[in-house]
Amino acid sequence: MTEIWGQAALWLTLALLASLLSIWFRVATALSEIVVGTIAQLIIGALLGSAILAGDASWIKFLSGAGAILLTFLAGAELDPAVFRKEWKQITVIGLVSFFAPFFGCAALARWGLGWSEEASWLAGIAMSTTSVAVVYAVMLEFGLNATNYGKAVLAACFVTDLATVVALGLIFAPFTFRTLVFLGTGVVVFFVLPWIVPRFFKRYGGRPSELEAKFLMACLFGMGALATWADSEAVLPAYLIGMVLAGTVGKDHALVRRLRTLTFGLLTPFYFIRAGSLVSLPALVAAPLAFIALLLVKMVTKVAGIYPVTRAYGSPKQEGMYTTLLMSTGLTFGTISALFGLSHQIIDQAQYSALVATVIGSAVVPTLIANAFFLPRHLLKTSDEKDTHN
Repeated sequence: MTEIWGQAALWLTLALLASLLSIWFRVATALSEIVVGTIAQLIIGALLGSAILAGDASWIKFLSGAGAILLTFLAGAELDPAVFRKEWKQITVIGLVSFFAPFFGCAALARWGLGWSEEASWLAGIAMSTTSVAVVYAVMLEFGLNATNYGKAVLAACFVTDLATVVALGLIFAPFTFRTLVFLGTGVVVFFVLPWIVPRFFKRYGGRPSELEAKFLMACLFGMGALATWADSEAVLPAYLIGMVLAGTVGKDHALVRRLRTLTFGLLTPFYFIRAGSLVSLPALVAAPLAFIALLLVKMVTKVAGIYPVTRAYGSPKQEGMYTTLLMSTGLTFGTISALFGLSHQIIDQAQYSALVATVIGSAVVPTLIANAFFLPRHLLKTSDEKDTHN
C-alpha cells in the first residue's frame, strides 16, 4: 500500500499545481490538468521513469473512469428540458453538423492525405468528430455559464454530437449482438423508471448524514456503466442519459449537486484529465508531427466551417456563435475511446493511435484557450452569477 499512497499523493499534488496554474493564468482547471499531465509524464518519465506516474494502474483507471462517469452525469443533469424543447431544432442541427463535418473531412484527410487504410480512415473520422462534454461542462461550470439557457443549449448540442459518434462507431465497427439488445432494453426501462422512483425514494429516505442520495445515484451509474461495457458500449453514455432524465429532480436539488461536484472535481476528475494528458507522447509528436498537425487543423476548420454559419443562421451574435463553435470543436472522452477501440481491434496501429490521441487532447486545449481568450460571452457571466446567487 505504501506505493499506492505515494502515487496518490503525487497525482493529487499535480492536481493542486494544476489548480494554482489555472488561477494564475486564468484558464479552466480541466485544461491546466491536461497540460500538467502531459508535462509531468515527460519530465518525471525522463528523470525517474515512466512507471512512476502509473497511469495504467487499475486503481487510477477506476478513479479516472469514475470521474468521467460522474462528470458526464452532472453535465446531463444540468440540461433543462424546457430549453431543449424550445430550441430543439437549433440544438439538433448544430449537434449533427458538428459530427458530420469533421467526420467526412478527417476521414478524407486520413485516407488520401496520410495514406491510411479505409477502415483506419473511418475510425479517424469518428475520433475527430467528437465533442467533449467533460471539457465543455468543466469550462461552463468554471464561468457559471452552465446556469444560463445558452450553456444548457450548448451542452445539449454536445450530447447530440457524441450520440452520433457512438451510433457511427457501432454501425461501422461494432457488431449488433444479443448483449447490445439487452443493454438497450435495460436502458429503456431504467430511463423511464428512474424519474418516478428517485423523487419518492429521496423524499422518504434522503436528507441524512449517510449521503444515501449519492450512494443510490452512483450505484445506478456504475451498474449501467458495467452493463454498457459488457455490451461493448461505453459507460459514459448511460451516465449522460441518466443525468438528462433526472434533470428535473436531481438537477434542481442544488445541495445534492454541490456535494456531487465536491466529490467529482475534488477527487475524481483530476485523475481523468491528468491521465488524459499523460497519454500524449511529446517526443513522438516532435518526431512525426505531420499527422497530428494536419488532423487538428482539419478538425478545427471543418467544425468552424460547419457550425459557425448555423449559429449565425439561428440568430446567435458573432461572439456567442464563435464561442459555441470553438467549444463544439473540443474533444476528449469519446475521441480517446474511439482511438482505443481502433487500437484494441487492430483497425489502427500504435503510431496512428498516438497521432489520434494527441490530436484529440490537443483539440481539448487549443479551441478552448482561443475561445476563452477572445470570444468569451462576458455579457452572460453576470446573468449566471445572479442565478447562482438566487439559487
